[in-house]
Amino acid sequence: MGPLAFEIAATIRHDGQGGVADGLATVELAEAWVQANASLVGEVLGRSFDASLLVVDDGVREQLVGVRRAVRSLFARAVSPALPSKADASRLLDPAAALRRLNEAADKLGTAHLDWPEEGEPVTRWSPESSDPLDLLVGAIGRSGIDFLAGPERLRLRACPAARCVKYFLQDDPRQTWCSPSCGNRERVNRHYQRKHAGQALASDL
Repeated sequence: MGPLAFEIAATIRHDGQGGVADGLATVELAEAWVQANASLVGEVLGRSFDASLLVVDDGVREQLVGVRRAVRSLFARAVSPALPSKADASRLLDPAAALRRLNEAADKLGTAHLDWPEEGEPVTRWSPESSDPLDLLVGAIGRSGIDFLAGPERLRLRACPAARCVKYFLQDDPRQTWCSPSCGNRERVNRHYQRKHAGQALASDL
């Protein structure tokens, strides 16, 4: 698993049939995502997050979709001038609007405090202004997005250029172009087919 913001961005993915699947398309899917990522929320909060305290309804789902849109919009800015993910390139927020949305989400988390156990390293823990689990969830996503985009990992962020892929990924090697070997293989086959088809078309015109 990656950072929390990366995981919510990944809820937009290829459906395996040439289309796009939305991992937050229904209340049930949104609830499953919250349950699956409770540990990452806890990492941001610095303490455990009890996902069972949050009743996921359409309002919660809409808030998750909204903060995801901000995250993916800023991911698109981060990979520029390369093309962003094709999944939602036409629905991205203006960067200024995306920044406001992400900062508003993070504001729900409250204030950063320093915690330094007698036998341990100093760490940042968030002191929330609210105990509302939705505020904690949305705030944690916002904070995760800010930390990711302001940190060194942002420089590794890429949008997979494969024809049917919609993923953002973290580049492990400067030579890495695709999010996975399967995308690379599929794209090479696709390019070979296109070159062969173009060559046959040219020959038929002669």
